[in-house]
Amino acid sequence: MLFNSIEFAVFLPIVFILYWFVFNKKISSQNSLLVLASYVFYGWWDWRFLFLIVFSSLIDFILGIQLSKTERKPIRKSLLLISVLVNIGFLGFFKYFNFFAESFANAFTFFGQHIEPTRLSIILPVGISFYTFQTLSYTIDVYRNKLKPTTNPISFFAFVSFFPQLVAGPIERATSLLPQFYRKRIFKNDEATDGMRQILLGLFKKIVIADNCAVIVNSIFENPESYSGSVLFLGAVLFSFQIYGDFSGYSDIAIGTARLFGFNLMKNFALPYFSRDIAEFWRRWHISLSTWFRDYVYIPLGGSRGNLTLRLRNIFIIFIVSGFWHGANWTFIIWGALHALFYIPFMVFNQHKKHTDIVAKRSLFPSFSELMKILFTFTLTTLAWVFFRAESVTDAALYLKGIFSESFFTVPELIPLELFGLIALLIIMEWLRKDYEHTFSKLQHQLNKPLRWCFYVSIIVIIYFFGNTDEAIEFIYFQF
Repeated sequence: MLFNSIEFAVFLPIVFILYWFVFNKKISSQNSLLVLASYVFYGWWDWRFLFLIVFSSLIDFILGIQLSKTERKPIRKSLLLISVLVNIGFLGFFKYFNFFAESFANAFTFFGQHIEPTRLSIILPVGISFYTFQTLSYTIDVYRNKLKPTTNPISFFAFVSFFPQLVAGPIERATSLLPQFYRKRIFKNDEATDGMRQILLGLFKKIVIADNCAVIVNSIFENPESYSGSVLFLGAVLFSFQIYGDFSGYSDIAIGTARLFGFNLMKNFALPYFSRDIAEFWRRWHISLSTWFRDYVYIPLGGSRGNLTLRLRNIFIIFIVSGFWHGANWTFIIWGALHALFYIPFMVFNQHKKHTDIVAKRSLFPSFSELMKILFTFTLTTLAWVFFRAESVTDAALYLKGIFSESFFTVPELIPLELFGLIALLIIMEWLRKDYEHTFSKLQHQLNKPLRWCFYVSIIVIIYFFGNTDEAIEFIYFQF
């Protein structure tokens, strides 16, 4: 079920009413409703994959209890290994089997031996990369004694399958989200209202920005040989805004929806395109994934400890694994490696923690130096996005070759002025509200009631008239 669909517009109010007015007497009743609603939400794509998420949840629930029953290190390691093998095994089979089979065959072809790869007609379960990491974090934290295992299966199943963030995050830690299922939730009008504002923001980003960008981006990337270098660069820029509007829009809707039910999810995007360097960008982009890899991969590898060689190794591993997490294609691995190359100079010269606060905080304009840094960082990420968007490494190379041609200096024959106006509106709104939790938060403190409602109605009118509303378009990260 898509957030931007009619089905969800009907589903959400029904669940909300049942949650607060029918099942509000007991926490267990509300949690049971959330499990049922989440399974309906997830099963809307393909009910068969419900068995997968149920099995994964059951395995980690049982392993968590078993970990609490023993202090013997070999047994605890064995239990953790089972969790890792089951979760990563499912993820590897459904997402990476064909990739490894083809790469294996291509390796032999390179050495003169032809092997026909075995391919399986595998349908990738929606959200498997997200809920796999979420449930895996539970067993790891229980193993590390950072979290007491739950003995309440309903709470745990609700934690794994919580529908607002089930299929595309944020990837929540058990230490943060699971305890919220133990506590009684009390409806708070201010939080629910703020949740609705964030949902509206997410729909604006998705339907108005991302989906309109997608129309032009798809046309350019499917026929790059037909366009000049200036248009190809324009296409890459539009993809930068497409993927930001699409993914951060999903996160906004997820966080806002969760607040309607009394839950707080972690912030997943913090204005990444206002970053002054790549290190800051990765503190602001897909925060739940980057911090997951930091805590469960990078730090166990040694993190920033050790000599320069070890630190460089750890950086490359974390970025390449992060790229590979996104999909079974060499394009994602190269995308991750590029970001590692962009990041390493800042780490070598100990500049990777230089910008920890938002640019021009409590100031209307950035300095010239800050503006140049923002534009340079945006350009680097935009060029790297070409590999993320391209179907193959060859396509990405040809696309970049087209950008860096003499025609780059020509006036682009394709200039979607209306779309650039909408993107400019988003940038202005985000810049003016950069000091707030999200772009539409706390409007009640800046605008009186008539002006607030004029603003909300204006955004809804923009969504209706300028949004790509012909059909509900899937979110990009559903394929990951």
